[in-house]
Amino acid sequence: MKNFLEFYSDLNEKKFRAVSKSARRKQAIRMARLAKTSSFKLKVAKSKLKVLPPEKLKIKAHKAAKQKIVNKYFPNYDKLDMQGKVRADQIIASKYGNAIAKIAQKIMPKMKALEMEKVKKAKEAKTDA
Repeated sequence: MKNFLEFYSDLNEKKFRAVSKSARRKQAIRMARLAKTSSFKLKVAKSKLKVLPPEKLKIKAHKAAKQKIVNKYFPNYDKLDMQGKVRADQIIASKYGNAIAKIAQKIMPKMKALEMEKVKKAKEAKTDA
């Protein structure tokens, strides 16, 4: 079985395959149905009690850094249609890729602290319930 790092490196090599709108919609419907099941809710509750590994924290920091760039240079990103978002993402990747990497590296300690706080709150909520 592949571990997360192997899986993620494979995705990076393939550069996230494009999925059609209908396939994406099918996935959304499937996940919405799955999210309602008790086993999935239990899995989510357990995952909240664990600190993310550094690889996933790095990805989370990268997403937060990209969001900062999007908010700064593309304020109406959320209002764009699918094609507009794809074009904006291409511009962001080519023009601001290095900036995103630097910002992600800079906010890593903050992300770790937020993760610890999240786990702490989840554990308190579990003992209170």
